[in-house]
Amino acid sequence: MSDNFKQIKCPACQKEMVKVFIPSQGVNVDVCIDGCGGVYFDTREFKYFDEPDENIDELIKIKESKVFTPVDESLPRTCPVCGARMVKNFASIRKEVQVDECYSCGGKFLDHSELKKIRAQYDSEEERSADIISELYATVGVEIKKMEAENAELRAKRSWLKKLFDKMIYG
Repeated sequence: MSDNFKQIKCPACQKEMVKVFIPSQGVNVDVCIDGCGGVYFDTREFKYFDEPDENIDELIKIKESKVFTPVDESLPRTCPVCGARMVKNFASIRKEVQVDECYSCGGKFLDHSELKKIRAQYDSEEERSADIISELYATVGVEIKKMEAENAELRAKRSWLKKLFDKMIYG
């Protein structure tokens, strides 16, 4: 994990973000306290905060009794660390919450309420993994059925061509 130590601006509202040290993970998380309430996670940090049993007390405390400015979540965002354009991706297999992700440096930006929604989706990493495996098997199953259908079609064509060839050669 590579924690950035520079002061960054919020990708959603351009306000200066505040670094909040999370002792349980030994990382700084950037929080937009004076703007929209969004949270930026450097590469590979998000996985330490997405489960309901993981400690986010510092994030809750710093956001307590704050009123945040609404932002247009559909507008494109630029990564505050590397300057690349961020991409909207689903944060889980359930496809209920989209977050902004930087494909260049791996950072993730969550709008004000998104972390809470993501943490509410699963009770544990085991439950999340089971959901992922189930979706993977469903996807692979569909692909296997497609391949089997294509193979059956190819076998039928090959059989027809063999019969045609035999007829031409042997009469």
